[in-house]
Order: sequence, then C-alpha cells, then structure tokens
Amino acid sequence: MKKSTKDIIIIGFALFAMFFGAGNLIFPPYLGNIFGSNYILSAVGFILTGVGLPLLGIIACTKVNGDFENIGRPIGPIFTKIFSISLFLTIGPLLAIPRTAATTYELAIFPVFPKVPALAFVIFYFALNLVFVLNPSQIMDLIGKYLTPILLITLSILIVKGIFWPVSPIIDTGKALPIASGLKEGYQTMDALAALVFSSIVFKSILAKGYGEEKVMGMTLKSGAIAIIGLALVYSGLMHLGAQTSSVFGADVSKTFLLLEISQRNLGSIGSVLIGIAIGVACFTTSVGLISSGSSFFEDLTNGRLPYKFNAVVMSIIGVIIGSSGVEQIVKFAGPILNILYPMAITLIILTLIKGLIKNNNVFKVTVYTSLLFSILSTISSVKYLNTYNIKTINLLTQLPLYDSGFVWVIPTIVMFIVSFTLLNNSPTKSTLFAD
Repeated sequence: MKKSTKDIIIIGFALFAMFFGAGNLIFPPYLGNIFGSNYILSAVGFILTGVGLPLLGIIACTKVNGDFENIGRPIGPIFTKIFSISLFLTIGPLLAIPRTAATTYELAIFPVFPKVPALAFVIFYFALNLVFVLNPSQIMDLIGKYLTPILLITLSILIVKGIFWPVSPIIDTGKALPIASGLKEGYQTMDALAALVFSSIVFKSILAKGYGEEKVMGMTLKSGAIAIIGLALVYSGLMHLGAQTSSVFGADVSKTFLLLEISQRNLGSIGSVLIGIAIGVACFTTSVGLISSGSSFFEDLTNGRLPYKFNAVVMSIIGVIIGSSGVEQIVKFAGPILNILYPMAITLIILTLIKGLIKNNNVFKVTVYTSLLFSILSTISSVKYLNTYNIKTINLLTQLPLYDSGFVWVIPTIVMFIVSFTLLNNSPTKSTLFAD
C-alpha cells in the first residue's frame, strides 16, 4: 500500500473516531424511536448537520491554512476572539468534554459495575485522557491505528444483528417534522463546531507526515470522505435500530436508557459489554481530540502564558466537575447555547467556501450578525425561562417562516446576504487574507 493511501486511511479513521462521540451514539436511536417508519427522513436531516456540515467546516478551514480563527477575521478581531473562546468553551470543558465522561459512565460503567461511584470513574477517565493528550504528536496515529478499528467492529456487530433480527416491527408514530428534527438533533453532536477545531489537527498532521501544503486539501478531502461515509452508515444503522423500538418505548424514554435497551435486546447480556466498549472508545477519542485542541488554543491565545500542559489539566478538572452532573442535564443546558452558536458557525463556513466571490468584508459582517441576531431572538422566544417578560417584538418571530422547525434565522440571513452583496460588494474593503 502506498504511503499516501495509508496515511489517508489513518487520518480518515481518526477523524471518524474524533467526531463519533457521545452525541453520535445517543441521538440517532432516539430519533429513530420518535419517528418510526419515517426515520429515513430524520436520518437525512441528521446526516446533513451531523456529517455534511463537519466536512464543510474542515474544508473551509483548510482553505484558510487550517486555522479556524481565519474564517472569522473578515468580521473583525473582537468578534473572532469572542467567537473562538465561546466555541472552545462550548465544545470543550463546559459541554462536550464533560458529556463524554457522563455518557461513558451511564452506558459503559454503571450497567456493569453499579457500585463504582460516578465521581471516581470520571476522575479516572480524565486521568487516562491526559496520558494521550500530553503526547499530542501521537494523537492521530494512536486513534486511527488502534481505537477506531475497535469502535467500528463493535458497532458493526450491534447494527448487523439488529437489522437481520429486529427486536420489534417498525411502526408509523405519526410524528411531524422528521427532517427538521433531524437537523436540530444534529446540532447536539456539536460536530460542525468540533470540525473547526479538529481541522488544525488534520492540517498539522498532514504536514508532519512530510507532505507539502499543496497536497493538504486533496488529502483532507479524501480523509474526510472516509470519515463521513463511515458516519453516515453508522447513523443510519443506529436510527434503524431505534425505529424498531417505537412500539416498545414512548418518546419520553431516556436517550441513554434507550441505547442500553437496544444493545441488550439485540445481543443479550453481552450487549451491555459491547455497547460499553463502543461508548468508551467513541467518547474517549472525542475527548482526547477536544482537550488537545483546546489546550493548544488557549496556549496560543495567551502567547504561552497558559502552557499546553497546564490547560489540559485545568480542562480535565472542569470536566470532572461538570461531568458528574449526568447526561440529561448537560444536554438540556447545551440546547440554547448551540441554537445560538450553530447558525453563526454555519454562516461562516458557507461564506468561507464562497470567499472568492466576496470582495467586501462588510458582506461577511452583515450576514453573520444577522444570523446571530435572529438565533438569539429565536432562542429567547423558544425557551420559557429566557422569555420571562413575554416581549412582543421577540414573539413576532413565531409568525416568520421556519420558526416551528427552529430555523427562523435562515431566510433573514439569506436575504441580508443578497442585499449586502448587491449594495456593498463592489466597495474596495477586501481583506488581504481573502484575496485571490
């Protein structure tokens, strides 16, 4: 096998493993359970935001030299810094990293070893993370060569068994908006946000293997293709298994409980062990990638005043504290935050991909701030404890298109992009970074 082919496969497997974390395991079966025979439509939505957007994010960052901060620079330095810090805190110590530990405990440890305290396990979990994180140059190879094959084999056994020997017939649940729900649940994977971070690891890994910058995009696309094909297949398989449970469990079933039941009903007592292995590997590889990226980011942000190893330890300690609160609490807390961050991230990714057409940075600013404004207003309107004062202006959003599906920000953002592009794009305020 050629060296380049081998490297592409290893990086592709590593990307798959880093993306396939806690949310990727617990949300697809839950969507399948809710929509039953319509699970394919929800799978389309979930794959678009859970697979398509992450790939576009990596491609966008690769276009700007692998540094995700570059995609925000046309907006301005203050915006870039605030967005970057918000992004790393969200997919780092506040939400994504603690969720990996909590999910691992609830699905992999507690069912088999119920006497093990959550706090004790979470401490052990992050201590093991540090063993990998403190050796960042080996992260891609360790994940790609050893951990991903274990994950793929385990999930394949579960999915194949469930497809050929279903636990129950798939029924029509009558639930509406399967595609929109799939799109929104794809937010919860946080993969589009993580892609902006992981892209720098991929970029540096390819360069470290001796390839020139001119080959980075090609290798990134090929590695990304391996990752997204694997993710799409696994998501579809898990949703199919979840759809088989619609007649057994109601929509109020716990996400972690549902996944555990699926594994036990398909594989018997060994199901808990196998799903525990899958959970452990999936969550572990994701948290390793996030802690490593976050540690590097805050080291660069502070010009070395907060060194990589110190950041890794601090993030792990925060992960221990929040990770002990449980999966459902973390997921509930994450919703409003992701509903604000995701529209901005999506808008920035798309604008970066078409950067050659945009000659004026004000087009970036108008478009991104529009997505931010409407995502904030929509979140306030939809979350009861935020919309305490029942503000009429905010409640007018309920009359706009796509409000019920959670995408009220889309049309205003597109409209303002068209308007700003038409009126401002010929003005000479082009960024040197985005010059062609």
